[in-house]
Formats: sequence, C-alpha cells, structure tokens
Amino acid sequence: MVGAARWVGTAALIGFVIGPLMAHFWIAAPLTGFILFALGGLLGIIALVVGIIAIARGAGGAALPGLVIGVVVTGAFLAIALPGRGVPRINDITTDTASPPQFAHAGALEGNHGRDMAYPGESFAAQQRAGYPDLAPLQLPLAPEEAFKRVEGAARTVKNWEITRVDATAHALEGVATSGFFRFRDDFVVEVRPHEGGSIVQMRSKSRDGQGDIGANAARIKAFFAKLMEAL
Repeated sequence: MVGAARWVGTAALIGFVIGPLMAHFWIAAPLTGFILFALGGLLGIIALVVGIIAIARGAGGAALPGLVIGVVVTGAFLAIALPGRGVPRINDITTDTASPPQFAHAGALEGNHGRDMAYPGESFAAQQRAGYPDLAPLQLPLAPEEAFKRVEGAARTVKNWEITRVDATAHALEGVATSGFFRFRDDFVVEVRPHEGGSIVQMRSKSRDGQGDIGANAARIKAFFAKLMEAL
C-alpha cells in the first residue's frame, strides 16, 4: 500500500506537470497535454486516497511522500478545474443564436481544414441560454463605420490574439485566440451591425478542440466587450 501511494503519486505529479509543459512549448498537441494534465489530477486523487488508507493501516511516515504529493496535486487540480464546473458542455458560443456571425476565412486556416465552421444550431443555443443567461451583444451609440474602427483597434491590442481577416465593408473581422498555457487555439468572429441609429456588436467564439470549453469562449466575449467599453 505504501509503495502504491508513492508510485501513483509520482505518476500523478509527472502527468500534472509534464502535460501542460509539453503543450505550452509545442512538444505535444494542446489536447494531448490537457489529457495528461487531467490524468495527473485523477491519479493525484487516487494517491491521496491510497495514502490516507496506508496511514490508517499504520504505515506512518513511510506513506507521507505519496500522501503529500496527492494532497498537492489534488488541491491544484481542483483549484483549476472547479471554476469550469456547471458550465454547459459546448464549445461554440455566440451573442446571437438566431443569426450568429459567420466565419468566412477561418475554414481556410491550418487546423480547420475539413472542419464544419457552421453554428450547430438550437441544440447549442438552448444550452447557452441556460448556462450563460447574461451573455448579450454590445450596443454602441456609434455609426457602424466608427464602431468597427473601435472594434478593430481594440481587437489588435488583445494579448495572444491574431487577426486573420478584416472586412471594413462588411464591418467584420476574424481571428485566432491562443490560450496562455495549454496553447489551445480558438477561432472568433466579430460583426458590427446597424441598430436603432447606432450599432450592435455581435461576436462568436469557437474552440477547435474538445466538446466543451470550460467557459473559455463566453469569458472571451465578455472580456472583449468590457475592453471595448473601457476604450470608449
């Protein structure tokens, strides 16, 4: 039991640390790194349980290394994972589910070849309404031309964003957002539309990996709209 706690704890620590590092430095695909990270977290929980059992059976200090690793890995894993608990398991978020912004260029990018960039429809829309009831487009008291200039200017200042398409005539832009550590790449599109004498900014953000996004796409939209308001 003592040996099991130590070996499981060691495996947990390796997966928990190596997975994110491999993804961050492009040694492994982001999803591969995340899977290793999640596996490390699960093994950390197992190491914690096994360590507790070993100590309860009288192993004493011999079980402490595995137990300590289990506590550290489990605590860190839960701290990272819990904020995403309760969000819908969808990876395509938009401020307009009835007429979502469309990707005109993203499908031609490396990593998107052969992918369906169309919005999934009501199955996602219903989950989004339930999970993010406060997500809404941004209304601006500006003409679409001026509003789009502000949108483009703000988008170009966002860290880890790469703008891949700007269409001043359609008042639309697209880009790729790269997450800070795992290097997940998500596609986004922003459209400025005329609305009640001013403008309304609609945005859509879509993950390339996984079935869920742990809330990342909705958070990206909210953060960008907040940045736009600060700029105004």
